[in-house]
Amino acid sequence: SHAALESGDNQAADWEDSVQLMTMHSAKGLEFKLVFIAGMEDGLFPHQRSILEPGGLEEERRLCYVAITRSMQELTVSFTEQRMLHGVYSHSQPSRFLFEIPENLINETHQLGVLAQPRAPIKKKNTAQHESGFKLGQRVQHSSFGDGTIIGFEGDGDHARAQVNFENEGVKWLVLGYAKLKLM
Repeated sequence: SHAALESGDNQAADWEDSVQLMTMHSAKGLEFKLVFIAGMEDGLFPHQRSILEPGGLEEERRLCYVAITRSMQELTVSFTEQRMLHGVYSHSQPSRFLFEIPENLINETHQLGVLAQPRAPIKKKNTAQHESGFKLGQRVQHSSFGDGTIIGFEGDGDHARAQVNFENEGVKWLVLGYAKLKLM
């Protein structure tokens, strides 16, 4: 087996098993049995610049439609809840375009516990104790989610968030200024 980066005019024949990687722009006019779209996160798709530019969001929506309609049988889209960019982890939200797809067409699955290892050492400040006074590993209680353990922090000041693994509700990101966490 081999891999090659080729233009659209050199696509595999119908009878050949192949995976074709391409941009959404170059997919226009083509159809495939299976289509996978990765990175369906606000800020990535639609891109942050497109959200801010006049008409940019509509152009991204059109491009999303092109990508989604390339599939003849099955479409799989994916997004992450946390992404590392330039050595910094950040929380991400699913693309706003996903919420425009009718619910009866969606079969939602979650894959938990899969963590990629960084290719290079990450420079990060000591977050064992956050400026809020909370500490990693500390047990807390929330009025809606119940008891949990702090497993991470993100941001500073009014936008600081804690990642808490709740016993009955799973992992949640909470804005510390609003969460009203109580120490246990």
